[in-house]
Amino acid sequence: MDSQLQSYLSEHRDRHLAELIEFVRIPSISASTEHKPDMLKAAEWLADALRRAGLEHVEVLSTAGHPVVYGDWLHAPGQPTALIYGHYDVQPADPLEQWETPPFEPVIRDGKLYGRGATDDKAQLYTHVKTVEAYLNTIGTLPVNVKFCIEGEEEIASPSLPAFLEAQAERLKADAIVISDGPMHDEGAPSICYGLRGLCGFQLDIQGAKNDLHSGLYGGGIANPATALVQLLASMRGDDGHIAIEGFYDGVNELSEAERAAFRELALDDAKQAKELAVPELTGEVGFSFLERTTARPTLEINGIYGGYQGEGLKPIVPSTAGAKISCRLVDHQDPDQIMKRIEAHIKKHKPAGVTVKVQQTHRGKPFYISPEHPYIQAAAKAYEDGFGKEPVYIRSGGSIPIVEVFSRVLGAPVVMMDFGLPGENMHAPNEHFHLDNFDRGIATLCRYWQELQSSGK
Repeated sequence: MDSQLQSYLSEHRDRHLAELIEFVRIPSISASTEHKPDMLKAAEWLADALRRAGLEHVEVLSTAGHPVVYGDWLHAPGQPTALIYGHYDVQPADPLEQWETPPFEPVIRDGKLYGRGATDDKAQLYTHVKTVEAYLNTIGTLPVNVKFCIEGEEEIASPSLPAFLEAQAERLKADAIVISDGPMHDEGAPSICYGLRGLCGFQLDIQGAKNDLHSGLYGGGIANPATALVQLLASMRGDDGHIAIEGFYDGVNELSEAERAAFRELALDDAKQAKELAVPELTGEVGFSFLERTTARPTLEINGIYGGYQGEGLKPIVPSTAGAKISCRLVDHQDPDQIMKRIEAHIKKHKPAGVTVKVQQTHRGKPFYISPEHPYIQAAAKAYEDGFGKEPVYIRSGGSIPIVEVFSRVLGAPVVMMDFGLPGENMHAPNEHFHLDNFDRGIATLCRYWQELQSSGK
């Protein structure tokens, strides 16, 4: 890192942490109408922080829900423009009794900042703000142009953001979108995520007779919706873990040998993983490792089953209804709406006699993928090596962040995910925290990244 930047960050570190504590103290819970005033307070606080850092055209922009905070610095002609995305909203803090210290009275213990929103996403977002501040207060300029787009609804699935992006596409136009909102692979192991799985969720409801029936009088002579449900669900997957829905794998790329080698280098101990999960062994689609199954392959998982008598003892009935909630994680070029059509066709083909079936799609989100060889990804790799003293590993995430795909599609720019959190920092759980060493390393990494992005050109 440039010595001027390093000296500035060291000199002002205590102030930066005090500001971060102030930010985390705001209970910006987007899911709660009770905290709507706190949401506006957090947005305005953040807007002031952007102004203090030297950003221009800072605004708190209205949406159909909670506002978006925007700011920019556009004085690097001929250089790439990076759009920095983050969110200022946080999850509810429940269960409160499991917190060692109050969730919105942040404290620093053992080099970690504890408080709701510390790692998701306030500290990670603030690394970007302080990087800009350090450049503008020392060198006086940035290597690239930057824009900030910080929303307040990420924790409730960003309902207002897609329409906002469509309406503000010209203002938000950029060459790269940079996001810091997740965990690295492990402590001391920086990583670059180049793929996110999409999501197709649906509810399956089966109707038999008009009401529950006596199993002695009607059992064996009428279709049992619970049995029909089990048969239908079983038809969706083979014994080898392969999903048996026709056309389900259309759009799924075969993993290259280079990708499979990268998975092997992560060296996950399957036996250790099974022990930690308290299961006899790991299972799944034959021919793939645990990491490949959970990040780079599509899935179909039953999330819940309901129907029939659930109380104490036995109630001998033929239930009138049964159902299930199911989610599919998608990869590469799978489209959630096309997947839903294939699921519906499968259900129609395999529906047991004597029942009616209703299918309702509940969730949809497209997967995201960017080549690890993309110049902006390679620039991030060099930056991580400088900031953490170690080359990053390349990973895919098993989770879904649908807004990433929306950003890429609407703005037509590659998304670079540069995360500084850790897997064990209790994101969404009691005692959420953030390792402050990674606050420093994150800023150092970003300082180098803007230089590398400049070298990469437009």
